[in-house]
Amino acid sequence: MLSHSFRVTPGFSFQRIFICQACIRQARSQQQLTAIKPSSLFQRHLLHTSTTPEDILPFRKQLKDEAKRKWLEGNYKVSKKNFKGRDPRLEKWELTVGIEIHAELNTARKLFSSAATSSSDVPNTRVALFDVAFPGAQPHFQRETLIPALRAAIALHCEIQPRSSFDRKHYFYQDQPAGYQITQYYEPFAKDGHITLYDHDGIAPEDGESITIGIKQIQMEQDTAKTIQQPPSTHLLDFNRVSHPLIEIITLPHIHHASTAAACVRKIQSILKTVNAVTTGMEMGGLRADVNVSVRERQRLPEAGPGKSYYGVTGLGQRTEIKNLSSFKAVEDAIIAERDRQIDVLEAGGVIEGETRGWTLGSTETRKLRGKEGEIDYRYMPDPDLEPVIIGEDIIQHLRECLPMLPDDITNMLVQSSEYGLTIKDAKTLIALNDGDRLEYYLDIVEILGKEFSENAQSLEKVGKIANNWVLHELGGLFATAERDWSHTTVPPEKLASIILHLIQRHITGRTAKLLLSTIFYGDSRSVKQIIEDENMTLRPMSREEYLSFAQELLDENLGMANAIKEKRQHGKVMWFVGQMVRRGDEGRVEAEKAEQILRELLGVTR
Repeated sequence: MLSHSFRVTPGFSFQRIFICQACIRQARSQQQLTAIKPSSLFQRHLLHTSTTPEDILPFRKQLKDEAKRKWLEGNYKVSKKNFKGRDPRLEKWELTVGIEIHAELNTARKLFSSAATSSSDVPNTRVALFDVAFPGAQPHFQRETLIPALRAAIALHCEIQPRSSFDRKHYFYQDQPAGYQITQYYEPFAKDGHITLYDHDGIAPEDGESITIGIKQIQMEQDTAKTIQQPPSTHLLDFNRVSHPLIEIITLPHIHHASTAAACVRKIQSILKTVNAVTTGMEMGGLRADVNVSVRERQRLPEAGPGKSYYGVTGLGQRTEIKNLSSFKAVEDAIIAERDRQIDVLEAGGVIEGETRGWTLGSTETRKLRGKEGEIDYRYMPDPDLEPVIIGEDIIQHLRECLPMLPDDITNMLVQSSEYGLTIKDAKTLIALNDGDRLEYYLDIVEILGKEFSENAQSLEKVGKIANNWVLHELGGLFATAERDWSHTTVPPEKLASIILHLIQRHITGRTAKLLLSTIFYGDSRSVKQIIEDENMTLRPMSREEYLSFAQELLDENLGMANAIKEKRQHGKVMWFVGQMVRRGDEGRVEAEKAEQILRELLGVTR
């Protein structure tokens, strides 16, 4: 039995510097913008003590504002068919998409050297001789990097190959010091997998309730250096990232809608995170997607030829590749833009060129980067310095048995089990939030409450839904309002479970429960029971006569709204009265359910 331990280190990150707009305007007025260095511009910004936060615009907002300005000025035309509605031309043309996903594996060491994978340190401090192609340095395959790769392949239903090997992919670029990248081209370690997407995953309605997308192969390969551009012509290289272990997941061209492609990337990321195969997702730069896009006529004429083929899929159009998409929205928007461009070219009698294209945030068109390289351009060859990788069946079986529940299984458990009884939307939200930490927190609370109500089946069925509301909405709302990152220690699960328990047992009101949660969230270290006792929060039930008197007094004060409920059947306004009774009543006395019952009785309104 193999035992491996991994040290997870944060990914490389840079602080964003927002430059004072006043500095930029001043520099432009002096015609000096191109001569000003970012550092000096930033220093000048610090001198503007009167600058307000409104003068500082994030780069993404600048892009959006620029796009909006161009729209209003009519400098370019964005057709409604691009992003909204359905393009009628799609009755004639069919989109086909294949995806290549590059994900950074969660390992402590690099793929071919013993250097640490941490890239958050000072640039060029986590580098081995092989990483910088020092003459005579040899690659040494780090076997433990294979473990998270195997977990990913098993989760994606791939066939693990007992023998795989590494190859050299030659190209000359500044971020590849050796002049070639080591990858698995001829003999990858995993092949012939698949992933199934459902309607609740966000696939296109045209794909029905589900669609299965084939995975051609998963291969291991090394990452390149990080390039830091300093305009106009300086490029700094950080070799900390060189030889970071990656997996490349290559899907088959089974996708015919942009939203389905985005859903595919989103779900693969969720699976990789669930099995702890990757460091981070797209949002933190740990995963990137390249998409291969082509269009073809749905009814091809015989003289048009059979089209191109790929791994058993025939009749394809000429594809173009869009590189380095870093968000799910970018995947969807770039595919739509390239689809429409190709249709425009073909309907104008043109020919689609095989090429690599790029996509920029805020754009509506892809742009050509270079002609598309082929196998002959890369001059693939087996790496003579690396032996084949032999994977034993015992390791595969062990990892398969130890694999955690996958997102689909977790979703089914949360939705179908009477213990939880969640909606699909809430279940998927819990799974997606905070890399699974929110889900673990929720499950801990349900487990605690389940023990309390183990002999009360009626209350036990409510526990899952009530706990979900408090974890997602009440506690989640506090984190959002305070603009703080999620942490399960801010309100320990035992304390939130105790609040919910007191509420279900009607020891406190709903309003008191929210006040308790807020008190603990903002630092009160007392136990829930102690706070209730110290602050006299225990529910002191009102009599029916007190409810009737209080409700009637409130209705008399607001006759117009009361008449609107009775005569115009504006029943939604009943809850406004409920809220007023809860707020104006003594703390720990008015129960919202009873207040609503009494109000409906007085107004003659049924549910």
